[in-house]
Amino acid sequence: MTPSDLPRPIPWLAAALPRPVDALDGGPTPHDGVAETATGVKPDEPPQEADPNRSPPKKDSKRSGSAHPARPIIRALVWLRRAAQVGFLALFLYLLVQTAFRGTFAASVDQPVRLPYPVEAFLLFDPFVAVMTLLGTGVVYRGLVWSLVIVLLTLLFGRVFCGWICPLGTVHHFVGWLFPDRGIKGLRRVEANRTKWWQAGKYYVMWASLGAALFGSAMGGLLDPICVAVRCIGLGVLPALQYLGVGAAQWGADSSFRALQTGSDAAQELLAQTVWTAQQAHFHQAWLIVFAFVAILFMNRIVPRFWCRALCPLGALLGTLSRFSLLGMEKDHAQCTNCNLCLLHCQGADSPQGGVEHRQDECHVCFNCEAACPEDVIKFRFFPNLSRSRRGPDLKRRTVIASAAAGAAAVPSMRIADWPDKAYSEKVIRPPGAVDEHEFLERCIRCAECMKVCPNNALHPAFFEAGLEGLWTPILIPRMGYCELSCVLCGQVCPTGAIQKIDEKQRLGIDQKPIRIGTAMYDRGRCLPWAMATPCIVCEEYCPTSPKAIWVEEVEVPKRSSEPGPNGAPPAMESIRVQRPHVDPSLCVGCGACEKVCPVVDRPAVYVTSAGETRSNTNVILLENAALASPTGNRPG
Repeated sequence: MTPSDLPRPIPWLAAALPRPVDALDGGPTPHDGVAETATGVKPDEPPQEADPNRSPPKKDSKRSGSAHPARPIIRALVWLRRAAQVGFLALFLYLLVQTAFRGTFAASVDQPVRLPYPVEAFLLFDPFVAVMTLLGTGVVYRGLVWSLVIVLLTLLFGRVFCGWICPLGTVHHFVGWLFPDRGIKGLRRVEANRTKWWQAGKYYVMWASLGAALFGSAMGGLLDPICVAVRCIGLGVLPALQYLGVGAAQWGADSSFRALQTGSDAAQELLAQTVWTAQQAHFHQAWLIVFAFVAILFMNRIVPRFWCRALCPLGALLGTLSRFSLLGMEKDHAQCTNCNLCLLHCQGADSPQGGVEHRQDECHVCFNCEAACPEDVIKFRFFPNLSRSRRGPDLKRRTVIASAAAGAAAVPSMRIADWPDKAYSEKVIRPPGAVDEHEFLERCIRCAECMKVCPNNALHPAFFEAGLEGLWTPILIPRMGYCELSCVLCGQVCPTGAIQKIDEKQRLGIDQKPIRIGTAMYDRGRCLPWAMATPCIVCEEYCPTSPKAIWVEEVEVPKRSSEPGPNGAPPAMESIRVQRPHVDPSLCVGCGACEKVCPVVDRPAVYVTSAGETRSNTNVILLENAALASPTGNRPG
């Protein structure tokens, strides 16, 4: 045998690998280093013998080493996986831009307004959301039964959701591919794709989230990948693109070129009907959401798919299930030459290289490793021999218990500061149809679907208004948008039942009491008719209830003339008739239209608080409703 007969490493790895000629000189062979570091292959284990009846495959001149071509089915699956990633990401983005209302509300309740597509579909297929809801409430919301499809796929094929379907995972994959760090090449990229100890972090995040869910808080939704994708793209990326698009269209409309003006108007109209709405969207705390999104995307320049490997709780749940999958990897360690091409293209950092145990729980089933292997070492097949694979994560039992306990302990720790039944915040105005605050926190996964669909841009992610536990849960900010009186779209898109699917008759109170989300109050020291003897009835004109919850009292009040008196005398007094507004709390539903249109721009003279909301038997404002409240202030049964 001559040195030219041995497999040659690829050029940029030649300096880091033992030269093939060393094996002829009695020096270290490429497998010596594997025997020293392998965790699943014993140094004295005999190499596997080749099948004498197996015909050698044809060599591919474009591949390094022994140049064994990848199986045609694997090459086809790699391209199918890429097509699936593009297709599912496009579907996700399409449903996200369709999570908006671009029409008008019907005057009749017999013509319900609904979205034509199940825009929350990706969340309904999310097993992590289903498990959190089950632990928090003891029941599974009907739509979340679809998550069993992903569970079944995982039991059959492994973590195909992560590598083929997940829109956030695809975004990370594309960002790492389009904007790679120049320093993460060659050996450094190979090293970045080796299995790291910190990849167990996502499992501890999962256990902490499930511990919190068991004690009544769905805080784990903050890190669920589908929730992150909807929240960050829907509340941050799309409004930013809308701002830039509207600015560009305005620039074109202001130009002196007729063709540019026409094209700008047509583009703006098309985008307003397909991608965003006619009204510029603004969201409270969107800067923080966008900053967090950019930060996790930037990490892909340092570690490919860092989010998926280190933080994703859904990936951890699917990794736990994938230990039972029928499809897995087999490796012929004796054939491996340590070319590391499999590591170069690995998405999950699951140790596909020879000489080490394969981490089935980390594998995204992208098939890149088998497609890249020139030595015919790696094979994906059903019912594989897993004697040299590690099927589950290597977790420390005490750390798992501590993580779950920390998540469980976080719930009472946060609620002793912001107890929903004791420390009411006037700013926590929940959407119409929202359940009692305790159950709301058990169910709300912070997905932002309700905020995205709100036609008046009234719902926003909370910061600390609802306490730390209520971070990024939806609240109504009437100054930015009021709640449309007949709108029930937020309940339609909610995947967990935190906002119930009510109809227009329940919302408007036809043959029943209407659903109230709060009550309007007046600051008479700032109200123009009350404090400054200035006529103003804007709030009364915009009140949408019938009969109107805001009524006016006509009175004559003294007012100084705006002209100074003669010879420096004080201005003369005159009488003026004004209409002073009042609120009828039995008719007010807390929609916030009055606060939205109040002409006192800095701090409105009329404002809405959560007092009197229908969903609570304790946060009452009328004495006649106090009889419904529990005398101990406990959660109603």
